[in-house]
Amino acid sequence: MTFDEVLTQVLELLKRQGRVSYGALKRRFDLDDDYLNDLKDEIIHAQRLATDEDGRILVWTGDVAGTPEVTSPPTQSTPQAPLQQHLPSQSATLLPTPPHTAEAERRQLTVMFCDLVASTELASQLDPEEYRDVVRAYQRVCSEVITRFDGHIAQLLGDGLLVYFGYPVAHEDDALRAVHTSLGIREAVEALNTSLESAKGITLAVRLGIHTGLVVVGEMGGQGRQEQLALGEVPNIASRIQGRAEPNALAISEATYRLVLRFINDVRVMLPS
Repeated sequence: MTFDEVLTQVLELLKRQGRVSYGALKRRFDLDDDYLNDLKDEIIHAQRLATDEDGRILVWTGDVAGTPEVTSPPTQSTPQAPLQQHLPSQSATLLPTPPHTAEAERRQLTVMFCDLVASTELASQLDPEEYRDVVRAYQRVCSEVITRFDGHIAQLLGDGLLVYFGYPVAHEDDALRAVHTSLGIREAVEALNTSLESAKGITLAVRLGIHTGLVVVGEMGGQGRQEQLALGEVPNIASRIQGRAEPNALAISEATYRLVLRFINDVRVMLPS
C-alpha cells in the first residue's frame, strides 16, 4: 500500500477506536520504525488529529459527532427460531436506485460495523504471516455472508468491516438484512473457529453494531484513491454501538430496532435479556 492508503486506514481505525498502540499499528500494517514515525508526524503535527501518550499510544483528538440516545445494546447470544423463519425472501421489494453520479446523494442507510475482539492480543500470539492468514480467513467468511444478503463492504479496516445496507442497491428490508447478516457472521466465525482451534490453538470472537439513519454518500479521497463513503453521524453511532456489544453479540440502535419490527412477528428475540 502507498503511504496515503496506510494513513487513511490508520485514521479510520484511530477514529473508530479512539486510541491505539504503536505496537499494534506496526503489527497490523507491517511498519518499521521510520515509517511509523512518518505517520506520527503526519497525524499528530501536520493534521493535528491525535496526540501522543507516554510514547506508546496514539489518542484521537479529532471532532466526534454527538451520539443520540439509543437503547441498551441487545445481545444475541442465543438466536431463536422465529427470527430465522423471517429471512428476506427473493420477493423482497427492490426500491429504485438512482444511477451513480459524481454528486453526493442523500439516502437512508443501515450501517453495520464488525470487529474482532482482542485482535491486538491475538496478533501478539501469532507470527505476522500466520496472523495475516487468520484475518484473511475471517474476512472471507464474513464477506460470503454479507454478499448473501446483498450488503456492500465499504471498507476493510484491518480486522474490522464497514458494511452498508441500502447502498448502492436499496431494499425495503435493509435493516432486517443487516440483522440477519450479523447473526450469519457470528455463525460463520464459530464454524471457522473449529479449524482454527485445532490448527493454531486460537478462537475468534466478534462484536457487531448496527444503526440506521440519513447519510450523504459521495466520493472521498484523492491522489488516485477514491471511495464512495457515507458521511454523517450514522457511521459514528454504529461504531460506538459496536464497541459496546459483548463478545459474539449484536447490538442495534433504537432506530434500527423500530424498522426490524415491521418484519418480525415474534420480537422477543430482539429484546435485551
